[in-house]
Amino acid sequence: MTQGGPERPRKRILVIEDNEFNRDLLTQILEDSYVIMQALDGSEGLARAEQERPDLILMDFGMPKMDGWEATRRIKAQPDLRHIPIIAITSHAMVGDEQKAREAGCDDYMAKPIHEDELIEKIKRWIG
Repeated sequence: MTQGGPERPRKRILVIEDNEFNRDLLTQILEDSYVIMQALDGSEGLARAEQERPDLILMDFGMPKMDGWEATRRIKAQPDLRHIPIIAITSHAMVGDEQKAREAGCDDYMAKPIHEDELIEKIKRWIG
């Protein structure tokens, strides 16, 4: 039994990632604390963001159909979605890639492989 009033609803995170292993890993790390939604590419991710209005988006960049750069630009171009924090999670870890991710509209950046503690710390910084 919890004290201090009703339980707050769990925050919702949209994972946009085409690699099944990475998608499942992120889900396993986060599903105990957050409601996890998934999309397999940027176009599906954009549609899910428009429909579901998640609290935060974890965005891969190297995806088929629509890459993460374009999906991020389109999400941030919409007034009713631009407030949603987007964390780039990418194997694009070359010099300048973090700057490119931020220019596309990402609020934060992580290179793969993911370090669980760092990921959780970044998510808490953005949505508690």
